[in-house]
Amino acid sequence: MTYLGLDIGTSGVKAVLIDGEGRALGEASAPLSVSRPRPGFSEQDPAHWWDAVLKAVDALKDRHPDLVSAIRGIGLSGQMHGATLLDKDNKVIRPAILWNDVRSAAECAEMEEALPALRQIAGNIAMPGFTAPKILWVKKHEPDNYAKIAKVLLPKDYVRFLLTGTYVSDMSDAAGTLWLDVEYRGWSDDLLAVTGLTTEHMPALVEGSEPSGHLSPELCARWGIAQTPVVAGGGGDNAASACGIGAVEPGTGFVSLGTSGVLFVSNDKFRPNTEGAVHAFCHAIPKTWHQMGVFLSATDSLNWFSKLVGQDAAGVTAGVAGNFSGPGEEIFLPYLSGERTPHNNAAARGSFVGLSHLSDSRTMGQAVMEGVAFAVRDCQRVLTDAGTQIDTLIAVGGGSKSDLWLEMIATNLGMAIAVPEDGDFGGAFGAARLGLIAATGADPKTVCTKPKIEKTIDPRADLKSAYDDQYARFRALYAGIEEARAL
Repeated sequence: MTYLGLDIGTSGVKAVLIDGEGRALGEASAPLSVSRPRPGFSEQDPAHWWDAVLKAVDALKDRHPDLVSAIRGIGLSGQMHGATLLDKDNKVIRPAILWNDVRSAAECAEMEEALPALRQIAGNIAMPGFTAPKILWVKKHEPDNYAKIAKVLLPKDYVRFLLTGTYVSDMSDAAGTLWLDVEYRGWSDDLLAVTGLTTEHMPALVEGSEPSGHLSPELCARWGIAQTPVVAGGGGDNAASACGIGAVEPGTGFVSLGTSGVLFVSNDKFRPNTEGAVHAFCHAIPKTWHQMGVFLSATDSLNWFSKLVGQDAAGVTAGVAGNFSGPGEEIFLPYLSGERTPHNNAAARGSFVGLSHLSDSRTMGQAVMEGVAFAVRDCQRVLTDAGTQIDTLIAVGGGSKSDLWLEMIATNLGMAIAVPEDGDFGGAFGAARLGLIAATGADPKTVCTKPKIEKTIDPRADLKSAYDDQYARFRALYAGIEEARAL
C-alpha cells in the first residue's frame, strides 16, 4: 500500500509518495506563478492549481506506475488563507486572493469595530492575510462578484473538490479564515455575519487525519489506481509540515527559515495572544492546537541583500562565518514586506541602522542574518507571553543549511536546535502521513514521528550577553523608526 501527499504551494504543487512505514518512495512537482495586478495585490487562477496537480501526479504515474496503482490514501496540504470564490454552478468567480495580499487592511479594522468579540472568538487579530477581510473587500469593490458567491474554499479545498466532489476543509486551514471559533473547532455564526455570509457558504469540517471523501472514478482510471483511495482532511501548510517533522506533542516545535519565517509550537489547549500578533490555530490532528509566530522575510531578506551586493546567499553566509566573532555595530530590521508577528503592520519597512565607513557586504550580511534571528526571538517572546513553553525545536527550510545562522538563533532563544538528516519533511510529506492515518485508522502520534537528527546546534554562552544587548537595541528601533515615518 502507498499513500500520496499533495501540497498546493504558492510557487508550485508538490506530490510525494510514501509507503506504510512512512518512507518516501517518489516525488514530482509542477511550478506556479503569482499575478500582482496592483501594488499589494497577489492572486492566482485556481485552474492553474488543478493543472499543476494533474501534471505532478501524471509524472508520478509515468515514473512509478505500480506505486501509484497501490495508493490507498491521499492527504492535502496547502497555502493558507486564499479566497477561492465559487458560484452556484461551481464556477470560479474571480482569481483567488492569496495569503500575501494586503489590500484588505481597512476591512480588518471594520471587522474588529463591527464585532468587538472577534479576537476572543477567532483567537487572532484580523490581518489582511486572512480570508474573511478579503471577502469584505470584494463586497465593497466588486459587488457583482460578491453577489454570486455560493461557496468560499481555501486553495487545497478547491483541489479537494475537484478530486472528490465534496466541499470540505480541515480544522487547521479553517482556523486561518477568521471565521472559525478556534477553541471549539466550528464555524462561528457571529464571525461569518460580519462578512454577510452563513455556514451555507462554508465547506463541512473534519479533522486533518479524518476522511473527507474518496477519489473520483475518473481520476482513479486516469492514474491507474486499483482501489478507490480515501482523501484525508489534510492541513494548512505549517500544520501539515508539523505532521511531517513530528511536532505534534505539546511543547514540540520547529523553526522554519524559508521565504518567510515561522516559529511553530504544538499545544494541548487553545492559547491565544492577540496583543502579540500570535497565530493561534487548530492543529491537523484532533484535540490539539498550535501557535505560530510568523515573520514575512526570512531567507527573502538574505536573498534581497545578496542580489544588491552581487553575490549568492551561500557566498554571503560563508563570508560572515569566516570572520564571525559576535554581533557588530550594524542592525537590520527585516520588514521588507511589512510584518505579522509581533507588530501586525503591513506598512512596516526594513532598515539598516549603525552603518559606518567600516560597513561592508560582510558586516551588513551579518546584520541581515542577525535581524532574522531577532525576528525569531520576537516570536518566542510573544509565545512565552501566551503561557507557552517550547521544549524542543527542529530546524527546517533553506536557511537551516547555515550552521552559523542556526547558532545565532539558538543563542538568542537560549535553547538548542536539532537539524534532521537530509530529507523532505514539508507539507507534502506531512499530508501523505495524514492520508495514511485516514486510510488505516492509525494513531496520529505513532505515524507523525520525528526524523533522525544529524546534529544539534547549541547556544553560545559566551555571546548571550552581547546578543541580549543587541536585541534590546533591535526592539527599540522599530518604534522610533515608525514614529519618524509617520511625521
